[in-house]
Amino acid sequence: MKIHEYQGKEIFRKYGVATPRGYPAFSVDEAVDAAKNLGGKVWVVKAQIHAGGRGKGGGVKVARSLDEVRRHASSILGMQLKTHQTGPGGQKVRRLLIEEGADIKKELYVGMVVDRGSQRVVLMASSEGGMDIEEVAASTPEKIKKVFIDPAQGLTDADADEIALGIGIPERSLGQGRAIFKALYKCFWETDASLAEINPLILTGNNEVIALDSKLNFDDNALFRHPEIAALRDHDEEDPLEIEASKYELNYISLDGNIACMVNGAGLAMATMDTIKLFGGAPANFLDVGGSATAERVTAAFKIMLSNKKVKAILVNIFGGIMKCDTIATGVVAAAREVKLSIPLVVRMKGTNEDLGKKILRDSGLPIISADNMAEAAQKVVAAVKGTAAAPAKAAKKKAVTNKKKR
Repeated sequence: MKIHEYQGKEIFRKYGVATPRGYPAFSVDEAVDAAKNLGGKVWVVKAQIHAGGRGKGGGVKVARSLDEVRRHASSILGMQLKTHQTGPGGQKVRRLLIEEGADIKKELYVGMVVDRGSQRVVLMASSEGGMDIEEVAASTPEKIKKVFIDPAQGLTDADADEIALGIGIPERSLGQGRAIFKALYKCFWETDASLAEINPLILTGNNEVIALDSKLNFDDNALFRHPEIAALRDHDEEDPLEIEASKYELNYISLDGNIACMVNGAGLAMATMDTIKLFGGAPANFLDVGGSATAERVTAAFKIMLSNKKVKAILVNIFGGIMKCDTIATGVVAAAREVKLSIPLVVRMKGTNEDLGKKILRDSGLPIISADNMAEAAQKVVAAVKGTAAAPAKAAKKKAVTNKKKR
């Protein structure tokens, strides 16, 4: 789960991370009132969306008068802000953060994630703040400093100081840098975050170290421990289909293609999408039904996939381990009937109760296209989208009708 910058800074402050003063605003008048409350002569009007690159997209403006605050707030609120993280459609701005201006001497970067290789939290920092860390990693990887934190010890003073000096925090500000790094680690650990990032972390003209931005993502599986964080969720920033999927404990992410995928297991789902691409198709979604899908959840999955009007075919790819093939087959048949499926459906299943699952599909009377392996399944669904699989579909339907008459 993601939250907004102003929400992240509120959490940062609870852990002792220094940030500029600021207030959220949901209207132009609230933005002007926020600037008045802050006082001073310089304010920053910042769009609040769940994406980076807001400044480059025109979503961050400096104001030197209350009239400028009003003008910038009017132009940013309601705009469709497009950045490299929003996609071509952009994201509508519904919230602002009005913040006091800062005297920026140097922009730095600091972030924390879980490193799967070492199975530890890694603190990453760089002297190159204010830009994408991926770009720094690609062009000047030597400028990224890392420390892998021992969970028994936490982030030590020595490690924090080494990182701080390594990214250019001067000796006179070393205590502040150390305090921010240790506070950020405590925040990351105690909130079950999956990402904690400050970009930029600034050094001011007075050599103060301040978090000028915040980005916090949280592990969805741990939100039951943090109802106060779960309450910060902004549904306006999320895909409605992904919100609907979460109600059924389905892992769903919308994509730009026209072949819907329903798979059990994240790794198999990724491999399925890759195979579709290999044979010239384009996946419309990532959808992992997990290892305990019921007929109800499968039906919900079908409805969610078909809510995407770009979808021209569905590929179901199931490996029967914990999830038995006959269970998924029963769910697929029930779902196809309930939604009155009118587009090609390709099903490939292997594993526990595979033969029984295939029999359920054959006996259903539905024009389901079967496949024995991933490559065949991908080829058939791509052909179906291109209109070259009409004959197999009709043949399957004719065979199903014949079987029904025999019974």
